[in-house]
Amino acid sequence: MNMYKQKTGKWLTYAALLLTVGGGLMACRENAIADLKPEDNAVYITNRDRSVDFAQYRTFSLPDSVVVESNDRYTPSLTATESQFVTSVVSGLTSRGFQRVSQGQAADLGVALIRVDNRYTGVSANPYGSYYSNYWYGGGFGGGLGGFYDPFLYPSYYTYQVSDRYWEIRIVDLKNRPTGTTNPDQQQLQVIYSGTVRGSEVTDAAAAQQAVTALLGQSPYLQTAR
Repeated sequence: MNMYKQKTGKWLTYAALLLTVGGGLMACRENAIADLKPEDNAVYITNRDRSVDFAQYRTFSLPDSVVVESNDRYTPSLTATESQFVTSVVSGLTSRGFQRVSQGQAADLGVALIRVDNRYTGVSANPYGSYYSNYWYGGGFGGGLGGFYDPFLYPSYYTYQVSDRYWEIRIVDLKNRPTGTTNPDQQQLQVIYSGTVRGSEVTDAAAAQQAVTALLGQSPYLQTAR
């Protein structure tokens, strides 16, 4: 009996400790989430062609606008935030030794700033349609074979919309582009660098500056020979 009481006492003590520690962890986790700022949710992804030595490039071309990609439609745009994004990229690349050239002049690199805003609409079936709703919320199934309807024979449908929004810096190799064709559409340009900002909306100049700084910070190889 004493042994049983001793074991029970130890279990209760252990359970109380778990509840105390677990509650503390939960409290910390909730506070951490509550204290997060929108920019803290950003995810910065950089990719590059590891066979490329960026030191061979000197100049780059970058238009004074951002390309907005929306469901296979491409349009130029220049809001105040987008203008700051352009300015930040130009400043960042210049600080790495690259020189921007005027539009139309020959350049070693082509830089594109893209704001993706895709929205997709789909249709899906609800396996627990109105007949099962009657079962859960009253009214019964009613009718059918012995008062039973098969909901899978008459599913209800609903539409949904998914948004995919992010920013991207894409750099292509203009210096070593394919030759032998005069048709620009047949010249497959090689993307040698991409930097993507996901998880957070870039809605103002400060956020644009922070995004570019973070991407370039992850790309120390992105610099020319000095």
